[in-house]
Amino acid sequence: MKILGNEVAYETGTTWETLAQKMQDQYAYPILLAVEDGRLRELFQPIAENVKEAEFLTVKDKAGYKTYERSLLLVFMKAVCDCLGPKAAGTVKVEYTIGRGCFCTFQDGITEADIAKIKQKMEELIAKNLPIQKTIFSSDQAAEIFQSQGMEDNLRLMKYRQNSFITLYALDGYYDYNYGYMVPSTGYLTVFDIVSYEEGVMVMLPDLKEPSHLIPFEDRKKLFSTMYDTTKWSENMGIRTVADLNDQICDGKLTDIILLQEAYQERKISEIASQIAQRGNVKFVMIAGPSSSGKTTFSYRLSVQLRTHGLNPHPIAVDDYFKNREDTPLDENGNYNFECLEAIDVEQFNKDMSDLLAGKTVEMPSFNFKLGRREYKGNYKKLNPDDILVIEGIHGLNDQLSYALPADSKFKVYISALTCLNVDNHNRIPTTDGRLLRRMVRDARTRGTSAKGTISMWPSVRNGEESYIFPFQESADAMFNSASICELAVLKDSALPLLYGIKRGEPEYLEAKRLIKFLNYFLGVSPESLPNNSIIREFVGGGCFHI
Repeated sequence: MKILGNEVAYETGTTWETLAQKMQDQYAYPILLAVEDGRLRELFQPIAENVKEAEFLTVKDKAGYKTYERSLLLVFMKAVCDCLGPKAAGTVKVEYTIGRGCFCTFQDGITEADIAKIKQKMEELIAKNLPIQKTIFSSDQAAEIFQSQGMEDNLRLMKYRQNSFITLYALDGYYDYNYGYMVPSTGYLTVFDIVSYEEGVMVMLPDLKEPSHLIPFEDRKKLFSTMYDTTKWSENMGIRTVADLNDQICDGKLTDIILLQEAYQERKISEIASQIAQRGNVKFVMIAGPSSSGKTTFSYRLSVQLRTHGLNPHPIAVDDYFKNREDTPLDENGNYNFECLEAIDVEQFNKDMSDLLAGKTVEMPSFNFKLGRREYKGNYKKLNPDDILVIEGIHGLNDQLSYALPADSKFKVYISALTCLNVDNHNRIPTTDGRLLRRMVRDARTRGTSAKGTISMWPSVRNGEESYIFPFQESADAMFNSASICELAVLKDSALPLLYGIKRGEPEYLEAKRLIKFLNYFLGVSPESLPNNSIIREFVGGGCFHI
């Protein structure tokens, strides 16, 4: 078989770990996974016969990084049981990530002394390089294990799995279900930390850019507060996990869930509109957020709320200030870089906004994406005393975009789809998965883009978010969480056919397979119950706003 362009020989029965150890000096970081003819393989697995192409993945790769995170959390849960009792892991919930830390809470709270014990136990487990074993159990056997370890959430999730057998991972007598692959032993997990935070702990992961190091924990109070509030609201609804959501759908409560979710979001939008109106001198509402956050629908709904305060909002898209295609900068691969600030005609944007603020009449541009050119079609604007511009674009929180505008004339809003639903208590749903599925469904419906195309461009989109959006989160005056508690169930029926269209052997197949498995935890529901102003309508269609 070929690895790194070279022919590599191996004996029958050789494991991927054995081969990885021989080739480790060709990789900058420890090898964590193998890809065998387009299929992910854990290192403890034997190499199949007649493999044609293979590659190794490290913590620098997305799948490798998620494997590291998953495996470290398994060690964390084992340490919790060793320090606090055999059923203690059943009281732990992996909530969400803040920076490079996974925030975990304990049902009965946690003391500083217990945190120190857990960290010390993790260090001991890692130093022993204990094997992490993959074992298949019957559903009845798995249920007994979950019962003995206090994992009621897993017991309830099993109701929605049709398999007669369940794969669990074992670490020194502790068993857990994991949504994804694991490293072969604890010795791979040397870079970590445990930090006390709020009412729980942060399990700190390696720096993605330099995985041999940790980034010191950076408190992001506004982001944490937004996710915390949403989580508490979800818990008050009785929906913490996918099983909770499925149970309520089966009980005929879907309409109630949707109505309450929409009312909750409308209240949050109303509160933001009130803050803007109370400031009195705001002329520019700057809305920014990562891809598929629902920025456009949010801007329309915020505009409606602003009108109830006697203001007259006008939507502006920063995208209309894109430079002409021939002037667009290129990335390191020679492709157009539409994510960077330099792709925007910042000077013209500031001139137009300053002229509007000064009471002048300005002809506003529109960008023709088919031709790759900015056009002027007689769209003139002039700001009256009660007029306010609602400006939406990925760089809205970056003051370099609006450098000429007085700070007190701007109100910044950060929006993202921050899902707080878990598969089970130990397997969180990454917020990026929800946004990727949103974009996949929308782009297939409105732009004819295949799921393969959406997945292939997603790493570039994510890199742009890391560079140009996330660093400015905490500068926002307000944050809004656009995630709906039932949206993945709504997206499921539209997304699955798109994902099944990706063929084995294509570079996007592994991601498609992962997403298919993930979506199958959910009971699919029709979008018919969604109101026509729902943010989810921006992606599944049928909305009342012109988007």
